[in-house]
Amino acid sequence: MPAPWYHWQDGKLILDIRVQPRASHDEIAGTLDGRLKIRLTAPPVDGKANQTLLKFLAKLCAVSKSQVTLLSGPGSRNKRVAISAPKKLPAGVEPPEM
Repeated sequence: MPAPWYHWQDGKLILDIRVQPRASHDEIAGTLDGRLKIRLTAPPVDGKANQTLLKFLAKLCAVSKSQVTLLSGPGSRNKRVAISAPKKLPAGVEPPEM
């Protein structure tokens, strides 16, 4: 059974994320309240944290940044992100059932 912070939809990995901006470095920091917690160095100003998040997830999943989409939460710490056809999966994520 998948963790509550992710699911698969039409070949896309959907992640529910809690962002902590202005951290010392970009990293996954476990889970919090049913969401994947990600620490980012960028401040939450002018969309910088959102852009850093998308870039971080693209690198983590070995996809181009254009394959990572912010679905909800652009002005919130709680976000939902879709990753199209990830080549790598974050720890704790299982491939979709065929």
